[in-house]
Amino acid sequence: MKLYYSPGACSIGIHVLLEEIGEPYQTELVNLREGAQYKPPFTGINPKSKVPILERDDGSILTEFPVIVRWLGRQANLLPKDEEADIRAMEAMEYAVGTMHGQGFARLFRPERFSTDQDAVKTAGREIVDKGFAVLDKALAGKNYIAGNEFSAPDTALFYVEYWAAKRLGMKLPANCAAHFDRMMARRSVQRVMQQEGLN
Repeated sequence: MKLYYSPGACSIGIHVLLEEIGEPYQTELVNLREGAQYKPPFTGINPKSKVPILERDDGSILTEFPVIVRWLGRQANLLPKDEEADIRAMEAMEYAVGTMHGQGFARLFRPERFSTDQDAVKTAGREIVDKGFAVLDKALAGKNYIAGNEFSAPDTALFYVEYWAAKRLGMKLPANCAAHFDRMMARRSVQRVMQQEGLN
């Protein structure tokens, strides 16, 4: 397998999951700052012009964070065993990726894409992110991880939005999210990825 990634981007979650699985994989850095995602050869691999991308051993390509998590989680038996826990973990992952990332952090990191009134865009983005963490904090109540007391693949989605908030924006996470983030940061898989991506 090969992961196309950019250091500290949402692809960090897939990178962590690959380390958790422990099977051989390769990485290929995509320089988002220089716009490599909009040029060949990258656009020939993913015309959506974004990471993460997972190239499977048969050469086929998977895109979209939740899809990659679901496929890797099934391969490695890292999805919640209980059906209700699985559904709730998927729900939290989709919310983190689609709403918090796609609508909230996108406005904070790239306000110029939304309006010339960048302050208003950032304010709206922060409101979405703050609401998102309130929702996730409630979902994590009484649990070590999103599906219960054991790590599962969807935890990597929560991890990357927590990482962006705490490390990139200096935000104070609510208690349950902060505890989840600390647990994730203590995992060897995360520590290896941080070193590999030059984020220490």
